[in-house]
Amino acid sequence: MIALLIVAHGNLGDSLIQCASHVLGKRPEALENLDLSACKDPAEMLERARARLASLNQDEGVLILTDVYGATPCNTVCKILESSHIEAISGVNLPMLLKALTYRDQGMATLLEKAVSGGQAGIFNIHSEPRHG
Repeated sequence: MIALLIVAHGNLGDSLIQCASHVLGKRPEALENLDLSACKDPAEMLERARARLASLNQDEGVLILTDVYGATPCNTVCKILESSHIEAISGVNLPMLLKALTYRDQGMATLLEKAVSGGQAGIFNIHSEPRHG
């Protein structure tokens, strides 16, 4: 199983994990959060990210989900993408996380495609959607 690591601002990662756990009825295995907002030193951020990644990777790879492309969590993640077993996607949302949890046993290429498409497909302009009922 490919492990998942959320690297985001504040408690966003913990909140997403709590929501996914509620939807699935249990806390998923090999899913962790890393909040770098308490770190002021970029070297410390990088060290914490590498340590968390090493503890999570069980030789099947890790998909890292970040919140905002170009922000500090994402920039830190970009510095640790050294291996073909480590991939990252920015713009994490709950639909993306749920897709990632569903498809992480099907290889990294499938996982990447499903997580990105799930995140995008979960965005709607509710006002313009047909009303049910």
